[in-house]
Amino acid sequence: MSAPDRPGPPRPGEELDPARLGEYLAARLGRAEPVVVEQFPAGHSNLTYHVRVGSASYVLRRPPFGNRVKTAHDMAREFRVLSALAPVFPPAPKPLLLCEDESVLGAPFYLMERRHGLVIRKELPRDLKDRPDTLARICDSLVTTLARLHEIDPAAVGLADLGRPEGYVERQVRGWTQRYHAAATEHVPDMEAAARWLAEELPSDPGASIIHNDFKFDNVMLDADDPTRVVAVLDWEMATLGHPLMDLGSSLAYWVEPNDPAPIRGLGWWPTAEPGMWSRREVVGRYFEARGTAPVALGFYFVFGFFKLAVIIQQIYARYRRGATADARFAEMNRMVAVLANRAVQVAHDPGI
Repeated sequence: MSAPDRPGPPRPGEELDPARLGEYLAARLGRAEPVVVEQFPAGHSNLTYHVRVGSASYVLRRPPFGNRVKTAHDMAREFRVLSALAPVFPPAPKPLLLCEDESVLGAPFYLMERRHGLVIRKELPRDLKDRPDTLARICDSLVTTLARLHEIDPAAVGLADLGRPEGYVERQVRGWTQRYHAAATEHVPDMEAAARWLAEELPSDPGASIIHNDFKFDNVMLDADDPTRVVAVLDWEMATLGHPLMDLGSSLAYWVEPNDPAPIRGLGWWPTAEPGMWSRREVVGRYFEARGTAPVALGFYFVFGFFKLAVIIQQIYARYRRGATADARFAEMNRMVAVLANRAVQVAHDPGI
């Protein structure tokens, strides 16, 4: 089957000190063995490393270098979420230890178990091409995994205070609008128009679920031998209590179809336009079926998904412009912001789902 997601040498400027980390892990894990640190190649926010201590294998998460948004990269919070979910939600990796002493690696970090599997990114692995039945089953697994997360009772797993669900939608619109203005590097009229539309079209805020807030193909790990089975959900940094349809809308913003405008298709988030991949309409239908609830209109949540994604990318681009990171992947991200903002305005007039 397909090759698993493999780590490699850390990117320039994102190296960790293996000797210092080894000293710390020797004291905490009782393993005084050489430490080897590699970095997983993808990801634009919190950084993810593969740490080998002798024959043992772990995953380490830390905030990005040059980070100025402390609340968006809270290692203790992410550690707490995984600690609560791992016993009841099998795709959540088990966290092992949290270090808030910044003298070790320059920032807080945590260590968790390593899961092995396949992560689908921009292109399908060769052995999944021309297998429409398998791709449809992968879509089913992805959607039902999100629905199962939303069915977990926050109070039952000790996460009733993870967020403030009352007024969640309004706070999200206001908060992401403020984040955009704080990170803006140029004037994008469509971003302003999308923000105004969202503020004027706020839906009600019924109930709350544990939401991942960045649920997409490359944050989901599949079994390399049976890719229709989800073995891990990754990157829990934005998890909170909130409206589950905000989570679904954020996922739909990444879901490109063959007939979408060329600029959106050109972003190439996932290979969701491949034959066999579900349409957004099918994704939505299966989600409501899996939760056993009646479908509702999703236009607002779809627009919000594009807007939030544009803000996240703008924040990353702003870090690049400040010189806080030299990662060449970020150099053209301002163009992506304009494309996503324009799509948000289009979807406000015609959601198409």
